[in-house]
Amino acid sequence: MTDKISSLPPVSEMMRASGLEPKKQFGQNFLFDLNLTGRIARSVPDIEKTTVIEVGPGPAGLSRALLLAGAARVIAIEKDKTTEPILSQIVAASDNRFNVIYDDALRVDMAKLAGGDFAICSNLPYNVGTELLVRWLHDIACGVPIKSLTLMFQREVAERIVAHMGNEQYGRLAVLVSLVADAKILFNVPSTAFVPRPRVESAVVQIIPNANKIKNIGDIKNIENLTARLFGMRRKMIRGIMRDVDWANFGLNGTERAEEISPEKFLEISKKLIA
Repeated sequence: MTDKISSLPPVSEMMRASGLEPKKQFGQNFLFDLNLTGRIARSVPDIEKTTVIEVGPGPAGLSRALLLAGAARVIAIEKDKTTEPILSQIVAASDNRFNVIYDDALRVDMAKLAGGDFAICSNLPYNVGTELLVRWLHDIACGVPIKSLTLMFQREVAERIVAHMGNEQYGRLAVLVSLVADAKILFNVPSTAFVPRPRVESAVVQIIPNANKIKNIGDIKNIENLTARLFGMRRKMIRGIMRDVDWANFGLNGTERAEEISPEKFLEISKKLIA
């Protein structure tokens, strides 16, 4: 099967033949560098035993790398049907290991689609990357069997995902991720690797759900609402944002700002305020 995938024309050639061009409305920036796509694919833990879901495959550069890396199965979710002439060729060469669903990833039940546990690996469209991540964090907190997420973001977003308390990038995303998973930046990706070339650098982030954290999380929506409220006015003291809260009950004096509150303290506050 890998021979069939390897013998396909280069991605750029397939794009020219099909007349496919990146579309701004879908936030598309295509990745052609085989070394990079291979490195991303090989970063997926236990890939040979894993169903991998990819969002926004475009001309399938990363899809091909995932198949070549030995993924048990790859399911691609693509909103842009003009990619079909290319993706259908990958399907034909995959010996039933590559399937494409033409739909909006925000509406798809991925656990149902995978039929069991799965990993997510994607060069996420810039315009919906954060929204998708927050949805997946909700899924993880609710017990959806996501084994790992290996995702490309704008580097600024990647730094916000892995930021620690007190860091200027620390915010809502870092808190939500930290409370259900362990995250790290694997490597940076230069803007020159993409077509069209974006104005920003990118980075690949890996997020591994942590079962011990998940069992203590409760309703992540409460934490999301609390972090949105406090980080929405991050320069103000928390007592000036939520005046009806006795912050001494949480070991705080109310003069703290959101960036001085740990993920664990956000979790404690959210549980007690709801109770």
